[in-house]
This record gives sequence, C-alpha cells and structure tokens, in this order.
Amino acid sequence: MKLPILRLIVLALLSVTTALAQKSTVYAPGGKAINGYDPVAYFTEHKPVPGDPAITYRYEGADWYFASEKNRDAFKANPVTYAPQYGGYCAFGTSRGYKAPTEAAAWTIVDDKLYLNYNTSVRTEWNKDQTGYIKKADANWPSIKDKEPK
Repeated sequence: MKLPILRLIVLALLSVTTALAQKSTVYAPGGKAINGYDPVAYFTEHKPVPGDPAITYRYEGADWYFASEKNRDAFKANPVTYAPQYGGYCAFGTSRGYKAPTEAAAWTIVDDKLYLNYNTSVRTEWNKDQTGYIKKADANWPSIKDKEPK
C-alpha cells in the first residue's frame, strides 16, 4: 500500500519540477543553458564550442558552461554582453510570439548580440529580415518569456 502512494508522490513532484523547468526564461534543457555551449565562444571563436562541465557559472537560474576559465570570467563580468537574446530561445520563434528550442549551429551575431534559432533552415528564413524579426521579437519577449515553450 505504501509503495503506490510513494510512486504517486514522486510522479507528482517530477511533474511539478518539469513544469517549472519548462517555464524558465533561459533555454536550459537539463539545467544546461543553451545546451551546454559556451556563449562567449560565439564572439571570440566565431563558432559554437561545447562548454566544459567543470567550468560553469550560474546565471538567470541556469548553469552556463564555458570552454575556458577566461570565457567564464568574461561572462561573469558582463553576462548581458554574451548571453543570447531571448534567453537562448529561438529568435525567429520569439518574433512569431512563441518560445522554441535552439541548435548550437543555428546562430548569428547582429549588432554585437547573439541570436539563436531552432535550426539552420529557420536561420535561413531569419537572415532574410533580421532587423524586422528582431523588432517583432523584442516586442513579443516581455509577454512570452514566462510561458512554456512550444
């Protein structure tokens, strides 16, 4: 009798935890911001670089991974400079009014800001009118940032 009740309690707690994690303003599957990629490397190495699990920094409720201590320290000193826009959720999706996951390879830097997209096909569409999509995403983000992603 006690075992089924314990299972129900565990399932309920897992459901609540999952729901809370999905409402994060930072795209952080498994608690890893932007899938564990180093946000600073997009600016310094001009490509996605996986972070080292031993070199992290907690910011905006998520763990950010870095390829080096130098990158971590740069991020700590000025996270707004390096953190992707819209919490790392898909910039194109944000422009359309919803939060969507992103892939590390689908990135652009516009006016010294990092934007991530769902995949490289979506990034191709994004590149057709970055300025227009950024304006729409900037307008939409305040109303969707606390909602669950699609």
